[in-house]
Amino acid sequence: MVNSYADLDDRGVAAAAARAGADVVRGMYGRRLARVDKGAGDFATAADVAAEEAILDVIRAARPDDAVLGEEGGRRGASDAARQWLVDPLCGTLNYAAGTMVVAVNVALRGGAAAVADPFGGEVFLTDGKSAQVRRDGVDTRLVPTAATRLVDVNLDPPFPNAPGFRAVDLLAEPGFVERFRPRVVSTTLALAWVAAGKRAAYVTDGGDLSESVHFAAGIALCRAAGCVVTGIDGTPVGRAGRGLVVAADGETHRVLMSSIHDGGRHRT
Repeated sequence: MVNSYADLDDRGVAAAAARAGADVVRGMYGRRLARVDKGAGDFATAADVAAEEAILDVIRAARPDDAVLGEEGGRRGASDAARQWLVDPLCGTLNYAAGTMVVAVNVALRGGAAAVADPFGGEVFLTDGKSAQVRRDGVDTRLVPTAATRLVDVNLDPPFPNAPGFRAVDLLAEPGFVERFRPRVVSTTLALAWVAAGKRAAYVTDGGDLSESVHFAAGIALCRAAGCVVTGIDGTPVGRAGRGLVVAADGETHRVLMSSIHDGGRHRT
């Protein structure tokens, strides 16, 4: 059988892999699925595991020498591989297990191409690292961020490692924030793709270095390529020294958010 994936460029591999994972997630939706307890209230379902295997099948066929870091299976491939893929097969597992169709499948080549698939919306958001598009019914359309919706997705899931200086939940009561924006909580990094696509004005989450996280790498790559402003919650570049993540459709939205984060932290000290 001809390997149809081998001729794809990295963007095409990321998109095909994310689509394969999304097909599994959609196909297993609504079933009673076995769960794997990860502790602290976190768990994976059989759909997470099966979707990751489907993604790995594509990457192995297309790029057999590449390594993979998957949320469920950990590191696979040669430890000295020059290239590594970061895979989150089902971001929003709790949503999914509760019967909520707001989830994402994330596939990113470290420092390169990436794709975020919406299993139920039928969209794949993709980038080669330089430009960003959304694929609907086989047609690619350039992503254009805009803050017009004024909707800001805030990740309220604990823990809050930067407390008491910053807790995402406190942002919702900061006067400057509530005057300008309307918060939303979807509890999946699909919200990052929505910022790149103009469906959200911004996204805010707590945490440490998220730049190479399987959960966030694809969304960050997508937003950067689309032209969004991407920093930590302290305004510094996302990276090893970074803290959390603020992604905004434009510079003015980012400025207002950073002011709200700063003012909120000052009111708590």
